[in-house]
Amino acid sequence: MFARRFQSDFLESRCSSCLPHLFILGLILAYFLSSHVQASNGQRMCRSKNETSKYQHCRLHPDGVHDLDCFGRFKNRGMRECVWKPGNHTSEKIYTLLLIQKKKKEYCNITESSIIVKVYDKLNMTVIVFENGESEKCTKAVFSGSPSSLLRCDPPYEVSFRRRLGNLHVNVSWQQTVVKHFSVRYKVLGSLLWTEPPVQSHNEKGCTVENLNSSVFYTVQIQCVTTEKCSQCPWSESYTVPSELTAQPAIVRLEDSDITERTGSRLLSLHWKFPATESYNGYYVTVAKASGEGPCERMNTTRPEIRLILSFSSYRLNISAWNNASISPAVSHTIPQREDVHTGLEEGKLNVTVHSNTSLTVYWKDDLIKTYVCFSAEWMRKRHHRASMSFYQNAYNWRTLSSLQEPLEPYKRYSLMLHTRPNKETCNIKYINRSESTYGTTQFYSVQGSPVSAPNVSICNMTRNSVVLQWSSIPEDDIRGFLLGYMIHYTEYHHGGTYRERNITVDPQSDTCELGDLEGGTAYQVQISGFTQAGAGVRSTTCIFKTKMHHGYFRYLAGYIIPIAVVAAVLFFASIMIKRAKVILWPSIPNPLNSNAMQKIARLELLDSLKHLNVEESTDSLQIVEKEALVPPNTLASVLVLLHDEEEEEEEEGHSPEMTWFHSDIEEHPAGDIEPDHTTDNFRSPPCAFSSDYTTMEMFQQQMPQGSPANPETDPQDTY
Repeated sequence: MFARRFQSDFLESRCSSCLPHLFILGLILAYFLSSHVQASNGQRMCRSKNETSKYQHCRLHPDGVHDLDCFGRFKNRGMRECVWKPGNHTSEKIYTLLLIQKKKKEYCNITESSIIVKVYDKLNMTVIVFENGESEKCTKAVFSGSPSSLLRCDPPYEVSFRRRLGNLHVNVSWQQTVVKHFSVRYKVLGSLLWTEPPVQSHNEKGCTVENLNSSVFYTVQIQCVTTEKCSQCPWSESYTVPSELTAQPAIVRLEDSDITERTGSRLLSLHWKFPATESYNGYYVTVAKASGEGPCERMNTTRPEIRLILSFSSYRLNISAWNNASISPAVSHTIPQREDVHTGLEEGKLNVTVHSNTSLTVYWKDDLIKTYVCFSAEWMRKRHHRASMSFYQNAYNWRTLSSLQEPLEPYKRYSLMLHTRPNKETCNIKYINRSESTYGTTQFYSVQGSPVSAPNVSICNMTRNSVVLQWSSIPEDDIRGFLLGYMIHYTEYHHGGTYRERNITVDPQSDTCELGDLEGGTAYQVQISGFTQAGAGVRSTTCIFKTKMHHGYFRYLAGYIIPIAVVAAVLFFASIMIKRAKVILWPSIPNPLNSNAMQKIARLELLDSLKHLNVEESTDSLQIVEKEALVPPNTLASVLVLLHDEEEEEEEEGHSPEMTWFHSDIEEHPAGDIEPDHTTDNFRSPPCAFSSDYTTMEMFQQQMPQGSPANPETDPQDTY
């Protein structure tokens, strides 16, 4: 107890003796800090209070020190900063500042054009700056004001412009948080007058100036809107805003070439052009994977060309020009997946096994895990969106991908690519250029089916025993599986109604086939169908053709047909010639009973018989009383023969004028002995007449009935 009390008294006595020393140490430290602050601000308090009296000869001059201004910040109360601009008299400039408020404060040997001084906020202040006071060309500048109204908010320390569709978007950043709004004034570059009134923003970050000329350069200044906390808002420096870029770059050339030392990668060289009339600073080139896997890499270049090392996947590329105020419309281009994707790659390196419509397993051949552990798989249907999945694998040469983003559709063909990535920290792609290489590619179906359409078939080069078939390929969407080949169905028809059907299988790459060993002159029916693992598809439209006949068969038929045709022709023309010769050389001898004289005799006998008929007259009719035949039998027979012969002649020869005869005895008798019969006026003389003894006068007299006059008078009834 006594020891503890003694220790406490000893410590109190020691602390009381240390207090004066600590106080002195604090004053020294404060003085040192004050001196350091003053030195850091380029100022020094004058030792003599009447040191400024020697500057009485200094005057105000436009070429001397000028534009003296004092201001403060809202956060730094009691402190004001005074700034000025040096004169043009001498190169070496030393300034002295006199602060007049409640009392005078002098700051000497100032080498900078600014100083921070402590003032009373509620008292007015006057500040005088002397430049080279000891020189005869001493000049001065004077400022007066109230410290409470000298709160200034500086212009924004960061400004950006964006021009689009005739509008100018201004974005700013302030050091003072008390700024709530700001104003923007502008004018055409080179003009003296600013557009009035200035455009005021709706917030402290952005402002939009509308209805500008897109092709014109503008000068822009910015200032804050004055408030109680910002009583001074000076205009910022002038910013030159270039014209708006409205043209679009045009791609001139795109070259895709292999890289020998980088298997699975390709070198893409892209060249474009941009109008020289546009004011631009460079180009933005944006590259992203078509699968949508991030990131989207943006590169800046000043030349209208770029080279990229990419995998065999598909990419989207945008190119646009830019300047300080605008970005031109971008030209977009899709870099397609390598069509010859197996170039430089070994086929069969990849295999896919589908477990369900949301799960599949990818197998690769090489032991890649010794070199790579990060992979990316991409799969897609033709003309559809790509899907991708990156994964980490360091133990097996296969990976099962489950919970796919979109279910796999049946009967649709998918292509899958596997990429390797050199990074090991994370398998997500970090950048596009030089980021990955393609290991291999393959195709797969979740479910296979048979083709639902058939090829279009045509026939050409047909011979006696062969024919060539040509067909078009089946559309990929209609195959619904891996095409294993084509099946040709052809049927041979025989004359007896029998037929025989055959099938031929050809490779899936074939589009022509020659059918041989066919029979000549035989009809065939052909159909073609494709087949997959699921079976044969629908057959094509039926094509029917008939092979050509053999030449021997034609010669065999010609041996019969030609002689028969010759004989028939000879007989036909011979019959015609014989008839013509007979008519000309051997005319037909006429029948005497058909002569004109015999006809007259028959008529005379008929008239004589009618005279001896007993006729009874009555009021209504004429009746024959005596029916005895008075006409001699030989005369009746002659009439009947004549009528019969005339009918036969009319039927056989159709009243040919050659068979109409005039008897020559009429011409032999003198004219007037026998009166011509008018019934023969319609007959014309034959072209050639032969004389005959059968028509002599002797026969005429023999046929005349006894007692008839030799020269009877022509009775009017003869014309009956």
